Amino acid sequence: MGRLKKSATITSASQKQEKGRPSNAERSAYFARREAAKVLRSVIQGDAKRRAVGSIKSLVYSPSIRNKRGTFALVCQTLKYLPILKDVLDSASILNSKWKRQGELMCIIAYDILFGQAASLFGDAEKFLLLRKDALQLALAQLLVRKGVKNIKDLIAHQQLSDIAKPRYIRVNTLKLDSESALHELGKQYMVHEDDMVPDLLVLPPGIDLHDHPLVINGSVFMQGKGSSMAALALQPEPGWQVMDACAAPGNKTVHLAGLMRGKGKIIACELNKERLRRLKDTIKLAGAANVEVLHEDFLNLNPKLTTYSKVRAILLDPSCSGSGTVAVRLDHLLPSHGVGNADATDVDRLRKLQAFQKKALAHALSFPTVERIVYSTCSIHQIENEDVIKSILPLASSFGFQLATPFPHWPRRGLPVVQGSEHLLRTDPVEDKEGFFIALFIRKLTNNHTEEKPLKPCGSTSEALHPKKSSCGKDKPRIKYKISMYNPFFKMSKMMLQNKYSTRRGLPKFAS
Repeated sequence: MGRLKKSATITSASQKQEKGRPSNAERSAYFARREAAKVLRSVIQGDAKRRAVGSIKSLVYSPSIRNKRGTFALVCQTLKYLPILKDVLDSASILNSKWKRQGELMCIIAYDILFGQAASLFGDAEKFLLLRKDALQLALAQLLVRKGVKNIKDLIAHQQLSDIAKPRYIRVNTLKLDSESALHELGKQYMVHEDDMVPDLLVLPPGIDLHDHPLVINGSVFMQGKGSSMAALALQPEPGWQVMDACAAPGNKTVHLAGLMRGKGKIIACELNKERLRRLKDTIKLAGAANVEVLHEDFLNLNPKLTTYSKVRAILLDPSCSGSGTVAVRLDHLLPSHGVGNADATDVDRLRKLQAFQKKALAHALSFPTVERIVYSTCSIHQIENEDVIKSILPLASSFGFQLATPFPHWPRRGLPVVQGSEHLLRTDPVEDKEGFFIALFIRKLTNNHTEEKPLKPCGSTSEALHPKKSSCGKDKPRIKYKISMYNPFFKMSKMMLQNKYSTRRGLPKFAS
C-alpha cells in the first residue's frame, strides 16, 4: 500500500512537471516565430532600401533556417496582414520601448493571437501580448469601423494577387548527377518530364514543395526558373575557359556555368554585399563547383587591363534590377513598397537609378579586351531596364567590336521594337511563361589577323540547345582551328562557307547579326 502511495505521488509530481513544459509542437512554433522575425526584418529593411538581400523564399529556405515550412507560412501571412497589424499595435498603444525594438516579432505574435494559433503560444513576448489580447481585439474592431468594412476578408481583399500556377522547374546539377538519374529518382513520387528547350531542366506540376527533398538538400538539383536557366546557357561557356559572373549572388547562375564547363577552367564570381556573399559561397559549396573563385569586390572597380583578367573570354552580367518579372513568384506583392498608395514617381526614380547602374556595368563588361561573349540579363519586364539599356550601349559595343547575336533562335518572344536589332533580344512573358526575363547576347566580331577557334561541342551541349537541329556527333571531338586573312580576296566567302560547314556538321549555333 505504501509503495502504491509513493508511486502515485511520483506520478503526480511528474505530471505537474510535464504540464509546465511546452510540447514539441509548441517549441517548434516558438522557434519558427523567432526565425520568421529575423527573415521579416531582413525583408522589410531590404524593401525600404530597395536593396533586398534575397527574395522571401530564398531567405526562408537558406540553410540557417530549421523550420522552413512553419517559418515560410508565418512570414507570408504576417506580411499579408502587416498594415493591419501595425495599425492595431499602434492604436492599442501597448508596446513599451523594449518590445518596440522587436517590432517584427510582435507583429508575428499579434498575427497568431488575432488570426492564427494563439492556443500554442509560450514565451515572454507571447505572454506579454496575450495579457493584452482584449486591447488588440478592440483596436481591430475600431479599425474595421474606420475602414467601413464588415470583416477582415474585405479589409485585405484589395491587397491580394491571384496565385500564378507556375510549373516547378528543377535544374539538374551535372557536376553531381545526370538528368536521367534525376528523372528516375523524382519520378518515384511526382509527374516529371524534361523541358523541351533547356537541357538538364526538369518540369514538375505547380505547387510541389521540394525544399526538403534529398536531391535538393545535397545539391544534386537546384530549384531555378526557366528564364534564369536560359541566361548561363546563352553565354555558351566552354570547358577550360576563364569566365566571369559579374553580379553573382545568390549563385544559381554561377554554378550553372560551372556545370556547363564540366568543372573545368575558371569562373570568377564577383559580389560586393557581405550577406549575399555568404549565400554565394554556400551555393558554390553545395553544388561542388570547385572551379569557382569568389571575389568580394564591386565589379565596377575591377581593372580590365590587369593580367589577372587577361584570359577572361566570357562575362555573365545579371545586375540588380526591379525584379518586376518575378513579382508574384518572389512574393514581392506582399512587401510594403508594393502596397496601395505608393507614388509612381518613386518607382520611376528607382528604375532610373537601376538603369544608370545597369548601363555602367554593361559598358564595363564590354571594356575587357579578351572577352568574346557577354550576356546581359534581367528579371524585369520594364523597357527602361532592358531595350533602353541595350539601345544606349550599342554604339559603345560596336566600337569595341561587339554585335548582338540571337540566343535560342526559335524562341517566339523577342525584344520590343524600340531598338535596332530587337529581333536578336529575348523576352519571356509573365503570362505566357509565368515569369518575365530579358536576355541580350553580345559577341565580338573578327578583327585583323585574329584567329577564331571554333569549338566542336558534344551531343546534348549548349549549342544544340541554342540551335534545335540535333547533331549525331560523338563525345569530346577535337577542336578545329583556322586562320583567315583579311587581305585574302575570298575572305568573306571563305568565312561564310566554313561557318556553314561546321555549323551544319557539328550542331554549332548560327548567330544572327
